[in-house]
Amino acid sequence: MAQKILVSGASGHLGRLVLDALMARGVDAGDIIATTRDPSRLASYAARGVDVRAADFNDADLTRKAFAGADRMVLISTDALDDKGTRQRQQLAAIDAARAAGVKHIVYTSLPDPEISKVIFAPDHLATEKAIRASGLSHTLFRNTWYQENMFMSLPQVLKSGQWYTSAGNGRIAHVARADCADAIAAALASGTTENATYTLTGDTLRTTDEIAALAGEITGKAIQVVHLTDGQLADGMKAAGVPDFLIPTLVSFDAATRAGHLGALTGDFEKLTGRKPRPFRAFFEENRAALIA
Repeated sequence: MAQKILVSGASGHLGRLVLDALMARGVDAGDIIATTRDPSRLASYAARGVDVRAADFNDADLTRKAFAGADRMVLISTDALDDKGTRQRQQLAAIDAARAAGVKHIVYTSLPDPEISKVIFAPDHLATEKAIRASGLSHTLFRNTWYQENMFMSLPQVLKSGQWYTSAGNGRIAHVARADCADAIAAALASGTTENATYTLTGDTLRTTDEIAALAGEITGKAIQVVHLTDGQLADGMKAAGVPDFLIPTLVSFDAATRAGHLGALTGDFEKLTGRKPRPFRAFFEENRAALIA
């Protein structure tokens, strides 16, 4: 009998890609459970036979019922970014619900080096990893580096202004495609493995901000001047630009972590899991050139 595979946060960017990757790997839609706060957002997947269920990690009973019957699941980290411990509380509740529902193997999406990372929400990931290890469930931990798609958050404005303000210094990141992370997660879910493992998913090349700017400029035809700042100067500039106060420490922490080398992993874990090379960063810029300069 086939195992039931559950994808939490299934209506998000990564969740949908995991659903697609599972089916591309031959997992029957009827063996997939997709949970989301709003099932209507996954109507197209329900029409294909996926079992779509409502779940809210702030509601223990609802979540436990949503997880019922699942053998393996991916806990996609939530998007709560407040300073009240919401993300950590939600994720620990999800682990408790999984154990209560009889889930046997849990996959979790973390970030590189949560033990030391300067990323402001790294402690949430570390606490979740520790809770999974203590749960008694077999597990696969994915420490995903920065997504190539994160470039959409800032690069269009950089291309318009011609200036990239950063405090990342000479720190390097091997950006990885979100779809590649989804495929690696699907591979682990579909494998049936019960071995405990931790993987760090990265792209194939480490680059500094200056090197990324040069690559983006080459492909888009837009010159980019990288302006190196201190964390304080970067925070002041964001405030002056109208970035919400609550978001500034998080954004600055990304550059601080990059500068410190906490996002500087380069591994072959993706190829080990999928048997293919990750999408090159150049391909991301080539495929999305029009959207980036729109």
